[in-house]
Amino acid sequence: MKDLKLMHTTKEGIKVFVSKGEKKESQFDFRVHYQEPNKRVRTPKHIHIIIDLYMKLSRNKELTLKLVDYLIDMMKKLKPETKFPPSLQVYNKQDLDRFKELNQYGQYSVEFIQVVTELIMIQEKTNYPTGTMNIKVFESFRNKHNDIFSVVSAATFTH
Repeated sequence: MKDLKLMHTTKEGIKVFVSKGEKKESQFDFRVHYQEPNKRVRTPKHIHIIIDLYMKLSRNKELTLKLVDYLIDMMKKLKPETKFPPSLQVYNKQDLDRFKELNQYGQYSVEFIQVVTELIMIQEKTNYPTGTMNIKVFESFRNKHNDIFSVVSAATFTH
């Protein structure tokens, strides 16, 4: 990976990075990456977060749906970025304390999910200011979590 900029390190030691993107029509384009301790750098996709949310949903439906509501609310507050590297605009560790029980389920902590989702959404708003793909994935999960096919289809859609 070239020129990774560290954005955040979770309590579990997962490092979240950004790198300069390649979209010629967007001067502030960036990509999101992460690295778990002793593993290679990876690029998260919507489907990874959605699968983890399903794992959390199977153990605590009410709290998982509240987390998804929180994420949707957070996404609506984000603005396009005008610099590189970007800044986290909404992240507040204290906001996530109410969801900490969900850290027991799935692979990712709510801290990781929030930071990565925020950065992916900032990236979308920067490149596609009127785009709503990311938020639609989470709204689909919120409203159709019983229809896994529809939710996974939305999460794996590519531009």
